[in-house]
Amino acid sequence: MNLNEIAKKMCAKGKGILAADESTGTIAKRFKSINVENLEKNRLNFRQTLFNASAMKEFIGGVILFDETIKQKSTLGPTIPELIFKHGAIPGIKVDKGAKPLAGSSEETITEGLDGLRERLNEYYNLGARFTKWRAVYKISGKFPSIQSIKSNAHALARYAALVQEAKMVPIIEPEVLMDGSHNIDKCYAVTTDVLNECYNELEVHKIDLKGTVLKPNMIVPGTECKDKSSSDEIAKKTLDCLKKNVPNEVPGIAFLSGGQSEIEASKNLNAINKINDTNFLITFSYGRGLQASALKEFGKNQNNIVNIQQAFNHRAKMNGLSSKGEWSEDLEKGPVA
Repeated sequence: MNLNEIAKKMCAKGKGILAADESTGTIAKRFKSINVENLEKNRLNFRQTLFNASAMKEFIGGVILFDETIKQKSTLGPTIPELIFKHGAIPGIKVDKGAKPLAGSSEETITEGLDGLRERLNEYYNLGARFTKWRAVYKISGKFPSIQSIKSNAHALARYAALVQEAKMVPIIEPEVLMDGSHNIDKCYAVTTDVLNECYNELEVHKIDLKGTVLKPNMIVPGTECKDKSSSDEIAKKTLDCLKKNVPNEVPGIAFLSGGQSEIEASKNLNAINKINDTNFLITFSYGRGLQASALKEFGKNQNNIVNIQQAFNHRAKMNGLSSKGEWSEDLEKGPVA
């Protein structure tokens, strides 16, 4: 498959991306909330249970892995990438080294990980990865994001994307404008516009083939502390309008992050966007918590109850698969569907 075919398969109609790339530190917090010890065998057990669920074939086009996970062999026989391929999904890998304080604007961050990236990409390709992910983070407050934050993160995203395409993999471009704060939906729209514009300017400078990329943006939503709440319809209209104005038509797929949204909110808002999607973009999900929260709770109740864990995951995957076609409804949420 060429890069455009891989990107389209990751975001195929009715399918989306499972973000299972939590770092060891992040999954430690998730496990702590369910009283599970953060051991490698427990991390492997949880992830392989999801990767072997029946919903993988029908609703998941790609899986983002963490460095530890892509190198693991499942207890079921195949390696983790082989297990994902077996179910018809494409294995991918998070390649950034995380957000670090931005020199000159220490309340903001710059994502690091470019040093040695070319060599790591070759290793990941040989392990089976066919796409990658790099996340940049932008905060909204009175004086943020700064021009420095917007420009430096866009430049890093473009350098990353160039190296990834050189290594014959699809880069997921993830510029996340955080939900934290009291800003309203219009402020989120304005900041996301500035962020996307700068990203695509840099991608053009770095000669990125946009047909072989996937965008992973935030939805246009008010801040978590904003008193003016927005309906799913308003979120959908503003999000789609922002994409149409700021994302080049060559980009094949847009896979939203769930951010701070609940599982149901993430499905509901994605569904509202797809109901009015009049673009050529394949618009879908690239959810971590939005796909795993219920399954994680079941894992905390009994790590060996594979049926319940997979049932919870299958239900969320199905709901989001329907949302990616604009066919989700609250009635369908009333009980897990195996």
